[in-house]
Amino acid sequence: MKSNLENDLKKLFSKEQVLTSKEERLCYSYDATNKSFLPDAIVIPHSTEDVVKLMKYAHEHKISVIPRGAGSGYTGGSLPVKGGIVVTFEQMTKILLLDKEKKYAVVEPGLVTQEFADYVDRFGLLYPPDPASLKFSTLGGNVAECSGGLKGRKYGVTKNYVLGLETVLSDGQIMRTGILSAEGGFASSGNGQNENSYDLEGLLVGSEGTLGLVTKIASRLLDKVKYEQTLLATFNKMEDAAEVVAAITASGIIPSVLEFIDGDTLSCVLEYIKVDNIQKSEAVLLIETDGNDKAEVQQEFEKVLQICKEKRAKSLQYAETKDEKEQLWKIRRSISASLLRIAPTKVNEDICVPASKLPAMVKHIQELSRKHQVGINTFGHAGDGNLHVTFMCDSRNEEQMKRVEKAVDELFDMTLKLGGTLSGEHGIGITKAKYLEQELGKSGVELTKKIKSAFDPEQIMNPGKIFT
Repeated sequence: MKSNLENDLKKLFSKEQVLTSKEERLCYSYDATNKSFLPDAIVIPHSTEDVVKLMKYAHEHKISVIPRGAGSGYTGGSLPVKGGIVVTFEQMTKILLLDKEKKYAVVEPGLVTQEFADYVDRFGLLYPPDPASLKFSTLGGNVAECSGGLKGRKYGVTKNYVLGLETVLSDGQIMRTGILSAEGGFASSGNGQNENSYDLEGLLVGSEGTLGLVTKIASRLLDKVKYEQTLLATFNKMEDAAEVVAAITASGIIPSVLEFIDGDTLSCVLEYIKVDNIQKSEAVLLIETDGNDKAEVQQEFEKVLQICKEKRAKSLQYAETKDEKEQLWKIRRSISASLLRIAPTKVNEDICVPASKLPAMVKHIQELSRKHQVGINTFGHAGDGNLHVTFMCDSRNEEQMKRVEKAVDELFDMTLKLGGTLSGEHGIGITKAKYLEQELGKSGVELTKKIKSAFDPEQIMNPGKIFT
């Protein structure tokens, strides 16, 4: 079968677009979950037309197709769990249109998030979604998982910026939605909202490539803000930092950034990078207020300072220059890489709870660590209740991994009891599929499966994901 597949694909595409050696396939067999599944072939499309050709072939022969961005996901969304063809969008990286007046852009899915943000920044525009992986994650991957980021509480997540999508369906048909539904692919006017039909973008964003392959993305942009104030607050207790988050939320202030980092994680970062004048502590909050009215930004910042002081902040460090701000941000951006110094395996869960429940969740995480004798590093976008609860372990130690699995089960149980959700931005993939019914209920899962079947009756689009 593999020989026939290789021959067929090389008739459809150029030699450089098809990879079939074992060494090449291994490079696309894994992601950040530390799991690996070998695909039968890799296809590198250069255009929507290439994707159409591939899907028509795959549909005819009932071959699985798995879309892949940068392979940085934590739930196995891009893994070929049942073999098949991995489609990597690494060559589809163009910015096809930037409309500065209407404030939107049309891009291809392989474009790296940071490169897009830097490009629109040159025109005085802002693309707010900024996952911690923004330097290497792709916009297509962000759409597939509905990625959030550090500014999610104030500015929203990926789904809040999608104005339209071009998607190749399982049989090779092209579906254009929103502002891309106009003939030729780009709309000359309108805001991309269609109140007279189902919200197709809402179905596709976060669907993890199980409904179709996104080949163009129309993204909303904002004007850059003029003023920012950045603060690093340290605390002697994790609960105190969590109470600050709850108090800021209750006050009505919406910081552009409100990041939580526990003490063990901070220590690990400070050993990994050189940052001056940062005190080790049990917990840290990185807080930023922004806006276009300097007085309002300063007023919000002063209120944040007051809350930190009332909740027993150990120290307060301000960023008065751009370089000082970059130093503080460097701490947050360095977390994932620094944690690998602790243990070879990261089980990174991204629960999300209401901000008022953060103190209870932080306390529960500490109890889980003691109960199951497993190291847990906690950090994340506390402003919208999204915590990255990272179990540091060794996948070669079977007994330890069983303890980790029990701790994860209890973490998810508590998350749902507190009115939260199993995933803030990483998706369900293969690692959380068995928990989905706990959140959606049996009827919710069955309805979701029916939607999947309507888009993909042959079940060839990224099979084995979301559902057990």
